[in-house]
Amino acid sequence: MKSQISAALNRAKYAAVGAAIGAAVGGLVNRNVASSGGAIGGLVGATISDICRSSDGRLSKLKRTVKSK
Repeated sequence: MKSQISAALNRAKYAAVGAAIGAAVGGLVNRNVASSGGAIGGLVGATISDICRSSDGRLSKLKRTVKSK
């Protein structure tokens, strides 16, 4: 139960940061683009959170590939 709560909070944190960044970038263009940028940024942030905590090792494999080059 504790791990599920921490995972949900971590995902929400990444989504909020992504939404803030997306809204800021979109706000540079237009007010309407700011809201769309916030929505897209939230989705990207939640996706990044899921990738970071995935257990199949895709992220660690990517890190090793980048470090070896």
